[in-house]
Amino acid sequence: MPREPHTPAEYWDTYMPYRGEGEQPAPVVDRFEWTQYPGHGPGAEVLGQPRRALDLGPAEGKEAAFLARQGVEVTGVDLSPAQVERARRWWKDVPGLSFVHADVCDHLVSSAAPYDAIYSVWGAMWFTDPEALLPLIAKNLTPHGVFAFSQAEPVPGAYGPQPMRGRWLEGRERELTVLRWQYTPDAWADLLKRHGFTDIDARILPPPNAEGLGTLLVRAQGSE
Repeated sequence: MPREPHTPAEYWDTYMPYRGEGEQPAPVVDRFEWTQYPGHGPGAEVLGQPRRALDLGPAEGKEAAFLARQGVEVTGVDLSPAQVERARRWWKDVPGLSFVHADVCDHLVSSAAPYDAIYSVWGAMWFTDPEALLPLIAKNLTPHGVFAFSQAEPVPGAYGPQPMRGRWLEGRERELTVLRWQYTPDAWADLLKRHGFTDIDARILPPPNAEGLGTLLVRAQGSE
């Protein structure tokens, strides 16, 4: 019988464990990165000029820290307590930046004020059913607010919720499985349109020098 998928939090806390105070310094952040290739592709300009932004699944919090240092009030929401603890420790001196341990859907349901930008960089958008998440994002954007996300280029023919198994990541005996959602750019555009988004741009950014895996980058605006 196939294993039941585990939660993304259990997956990441197992395969990217918290390393403790002082063992790993905060990374240098001089650019907002959408792709897995430093310096490749667009940067924070994708989000326009938000005053308040929400990062869905910030992990180590690099992008959130970059925006906060530009004067944006940023909240990062992550399901992994280890990731949240690390991000809080690394960026505790950055004003206007906070990290919340919660499920992104629960956070959006309870959010009191809309955001000018909501984004996910290889984060929760990849690991959450878009039929559940997109309506909540749409309701929590200011009029014409920006929603953007990036993740790996989809494998041809492997669309919808796909299992991601992780025993090989660190050679562990225990295998964890989570689901990640991937579609073609056209399919993402259709999903976003159906949930009320406008000005949709969904594309694959090719890797530098045409070597390696590309990056799916999607940008849309909320309705009035």
